[in-house]
Amino acid sequence: MKIYAKQIFIKALLLYLAVAWMIFSIPVYAEDNVYEPLQEMKHPADNPWSKEKEELGKMLYFDPRLSGSNWISCATCHNPGLGWGDGLPRAIGHGQKELGRHSPTIINSGYSPLQMWDGRKKTLEDQAVGPIGAAGEMNQDYAELVKELKAISGYVRFFGEVFGKDSITMDNIGKAIATFERSVVSKNSSYDKYWQGNKNSMSKNAVNGMNLFFGKAKCSICHNGPAFTDGNFHNIGVKQHGPLKVDLGRFNESKDDFDKGAFKTPGLRHITRSAPYMHDGSEPTLESVIAFYNRGGDVEKNRSPFITPLELTAQEEKDLVEFLKALEGEPIMVAIPQLP
Repeated sequence: MKIYAKQIFIKALLLYLAVAWMIFSIPVYAEDNVYEPLQEMKHPADNPWSKEKEELGKMLYFDPRLSGSNWISCATCHNPGLGWGDGLPRAIGHGQKELGRHSPTIINSGYSPLQMWDGRKKTLEDQAVGPIGAAGEMNQDYAELVKELKAISGYVRFFGEVFGKDSITMDNIGKAIATFERSVVSKNSSYDKYWQGNKNSMSKNAVNGMNLFFGKAKCSICHNGPAFTDGNFHNIGVKQHGPLKVDLGRFNESKDDFDKGAFKTPGLRHITRSAPYMHDGSEPTLESVIAFYNRGGDVEKNRSPFITPLELTAQEEKDLVEFLKALEGEPIMVAIPQLP
């Protein structure tokens, strides 16, 4: 009953905000907003950080032996060289079969309260092992994987150092990979430098784009907070592409009609590196994403009340893209590990 009441409250609040925005249309400028830097990454109490655990997780992340075919690793779909995604509209899984959704970047995923496009994984640890056992993705039998890793002396030693004796389990595999993924953080962007006092770190066009982002373009309604995501799920009116004829998104988990076609709001830090965009990879560039929002989406059914035509000029669209570029942080460097 409490969960149902909370859902009703959230829906009412969203509708109220959307209507208020359209009625009052008061310009909002980034200069009037409080800057929120990314906080230090927090690790769960039952999975505390250690350098050794992070290094073990990195090995597992890049190891194709975690898949049933011994060809696919976590890095296959979440490649550091491709913005920690795969550069494809939709992921390619077991047997070279095209899947229904775009591989999301794992950058800043450690800040997200729910994982996957539909939020079906409640922790990063759970998300880390989910694709390993999924038939369409890595197609690995969990018991077989544990048996295989136990036969590799290097992994026996590394797991022992991190978790103790006889510790090669799926639970610990997930903990190690999640620990590594929490190290993948985008920080110290031009946007951060701007708010830290270097007003020359962003171009005039990017600053104008920032003010549009927090004002006329309404982006910050959903893309807010330090990671530029509300962590929530919205139907933004995407026309379905790819092998799936219908994808109900969050509805598959919540069974709430309000969530039909709703997908998680992606964070925007380092977003320039993870094209294409949307849950189905249907928008190839940031320019096409801005154009999509400017026309108010493509599908009206069950669309969020926040998504309406923006009436942005061609220059304003360009300035928004310049601001998104200013959200790119320092290069996220990672050395490919030597596998045991």
